[in-house]
Amino acid sequence: MTDRSAPAASPAYRGVVLAMLLLVYTFNFLDRQILGILAGPIKAELGLSDTQLGALGGIAFALLYSTLAIPLALLADRTSRTWVITVSLAVWSGFTALCGLAGNFMQLFLCRIGVGVGEAGGVAPSYAVISDYFPAHQRARALSIYSLGIPLGSAGGVLLGGYIAQTVEWRTAFIVVGLLGLLIAPVFRLVVREPVRPVQASDAAPVSAVFGILAAKRSFWFLAVGAACSSMCGYGVAFWLPSLLMRSFGLNLMGAGQFLGGLLLIGGVAGVLLGGWLGDAMGGKDKAYYAWVPAISYVVGMPLFVIGVLSDSVGVAFALFLVPQALVYVWLGPVLTAVQHLVPAHMRASAAASFLLINNLVGLGLGSWFVGALSDALTPAYGIEALRYAIVAALGFYLLAGLFMALGGRALRKDWVAA
Repeated sequence: MTDRSAPAASPAYRGVVLAMLLLVYTFNFLDRQILGILAGPIKAELGLSDTQLGALGGIAFALLYSTLAIPLALLADRTSRTWVITVSLAVWSGFTALCGLAGNFMQLFLCRIGVGVGEAGGVAPSYAVISDYFPAHQRARALSIYSLGIPLGSAGGVLLGGYIAQTVEWRTAFIVVGLLGLLIAPVFRLVVREPVRPVQASDAAPVSAVFGILAAKRSFWFLAVGAACSSMCGYGVAFWLPSLLMRSFGLNLMGAGQFLGGLLLIGGVAGVLLGGWLGDAMGGKDKAYYAWVPAISYVVGMPLFVIGVLSDSVGVAFALFLVPQALVYVWLGPVLTAVQHLVPAHMRASAAASFLLINNLVGLGLGSWFVGALSDALTPAYGIEALRYAIVAALGFYLLAGLFMALGGRALRKDWVAA
């Protein structure tokens, strides 16, 4: 596939590119996370169990999202990263809209698989585009700004989804956000030019060569497993927190959306930006801090989350969640930057996809299912409070994440590839 390449980009145009990538990533997480706020009405109408809901939020999405990310990233490295992102946005948005037409569990499951297929081509090529446009000393901050799509999209999903579901119905929420994404796809393609690459796209290395380089580096495994543990907890809690707020704290659909929206917009945004700043500031002096900063954040944030989940007051829970919500997002800028520097520049999208395969197949695939299945298992003993204790158990994965990140710091010093 031929494509027009960007000339040397001005700082202003780099900002435009980053803003467009952020917009697409925001819709990535809006479409991905909207299911969590809609879980209550979907469960009631379709008669689903918590285990089935967890499967919809996890393995249905993650199975092909994780595995297709590698061939799509290789396609992006060899052809046009911007075209792959554009088509992926259109596909996942279309399947999000179709979720609103599902009449049973299996139909909704298949639509969520379709969302995952589309989103498989969005993230890894975006990491590579950012790394091509921004110099090394700015990449952690640039990737952190891009990663704002996670809290912004998640907040948009719970706020917009909760509002539409309560005022109209849950099906309309899926259709509206899906159609909005379809409108953005052509705009993105018109605005974002393919970046100049250090080698010809057709010379991109095969994925086996990329993974061979990564597999030989201890830092890659520590970062990937640590991120997977973090995502196991993060995605599981994010999916089930709306249901917890309605079951145990007595909030309605819109109230739960406002609680989570505020939490993500304040704590999540602050944590992502803090991680990018700390990554560039401390990692510039010692590469180990690209892993150590997240490690410290996980260990400090986890106990505050536990206390908040076990509290009886909505106000107390919100105050206790703010700090750990920020801390568990700190990893994004530093770790994503580190992964981009484990391989030569022309392998970046494939390297990111290899990292995401492990992170998402384990974390995204199992997180929401694990919490839902544990909630069902605990229901005979704890009744409506079973979900609360299932979430507390899942929070232990943050401690494991901190351990693996701490172990990865020293290895990064040796494994780092300057580019």
